[in-house]
Amino acid sequence: MEKKVCVEENKVSVWCIVSMASIPLVMTLGNSMLIPILPIFEDKVGITSFQSSMVITSYSISSIFLIPVAGYLSDKFGRKKVILPALIIALIGGLIAGFASWKLDQPFTWIIIGRVLQGIGASGASPIILPLVGDLYKDDDEKTSSSLGIIETSNTFGKVLSPILGSLFAAFLWYLPFFSISFFSLISIILVFFFIKVPKEKEEPKKFKEFVSITRKTFKQEGRWLYTVFLLGAYVMLILFAMLFFLSDSLEIIHQLKGVKKGFIIAIPLFLLCISSYVSGRKIKGSLPLMKKLIIGCLILMSVSIVFVGYVKARLILLLVVTSLVGIAIGALLPTLDAMITENIEKDERGTISSFYSSARFFGVGLGPPLMSILMKNYLNISYIASGVIGLIILLIVMKFIHTENADEHA
Repeated sequence: MEKKVCVEENKVSVWCIVSMASIPLVMTLGNSMLIPILPIFEDKVGITSFQSSMVITSYSISSIFLIPVAGYLSDKFGRKKVILPALIIALIGGLIAGFASWKLDQPFTWIIIGRVLQGIGASGASPIILPLVGDLYKDDDEKTSSSLGIIETSNTFGKVLSPILGSLFAAFLWYLPFFSISFFSLISIILVFFFIKVPKEKEEPKKFKEFVSITRKTFKQEGRWLYTVFLLGAYVMLILFAMLFFLSDSLEIIHQLKGVKKGFIIAIPLFLLCISSYVSGRKIKGSLPLMKKLIIGCLILMSVSIVFVGYVKARLILLLVVTSLVGIAIGALLPTLDAMITENIEKDERGTISSFYSSARFFGVGLGPPLMSILMKNYLNISYIASGVIGLIILLIVMKFIHTENADEHA
């Protein structure tokens, strides 16, 4: 009797959803788990704040350029055939970074090499989930939105767990978080191998020249709203990771909070981000007008709230309130942006287009920590005010280029 896997009579099994959700969870843990323990790295390895931020950025930079390639390969050869090798590379990267931290006197270079490999693994794993969900649910926009909400919630839940687990692991051994990333990757590999079965393709994959031509045509026809969504993805992730980097630093320096206690404090705005993401994914149900209203509301909330982060840094409760408001706005935005990409692009181009979107998000992730490490000493309040102004400018771009009068004509 054949095992019940991912697709059976047009239904998606619970274990398939769990397997898909494990991938963004693992990739998020692979990055966010290190943010609260960067000060420990600085002390143990003897590096500066900017160098420690590169532990996060190196992961993201290697992903930015390879994600579109992974998207094309997944369109051509299949989602699962790209995801599994990518997870294995991420596992190897964690082992290299962990072993170097354990055994070498000067491990920084090898830590960065391990992080680059993890980024390469991330480029072939997380972004492929968005088009995979679209493949499984075909033309059912409501189920697609709901499933994407679960996937994005898994991503954000990983952000909630990350500071707690990272601080907890580092309390035992400062380099243990690197090894734990490999362990979590192994679990995801097992789940994907046994429980994800993608639908069989009836058509031959397109040749590269044809693929480039179709992709160019897609951007020509849908470019205005696509570039707007890409810009939004980069902006919200830059704000999130810059804010988390600052929060980690200020909790330790200003409020004298360290270790697991610090991890739990950082998890508070991330927990609200997670709840917001889940609710948003359940509510949008493929409705483009609702998506646009949600984007506008979230951008206003985030742009106004982010301005006050620097001003309330010395008052812990107010700091958590403000960062939580930013987290709620970002949490509601993420599944909305995912759904816009997945539901409004044809299946043949879905992997590639969603990969460009994921690259934009990784660009924000990679830029946030080093930018904040440079600005927070002398230009903290100015940087947050500028972030709010940029958010309002993006709001105007959204209102101009994302149209809902005819949902079938996305721009």
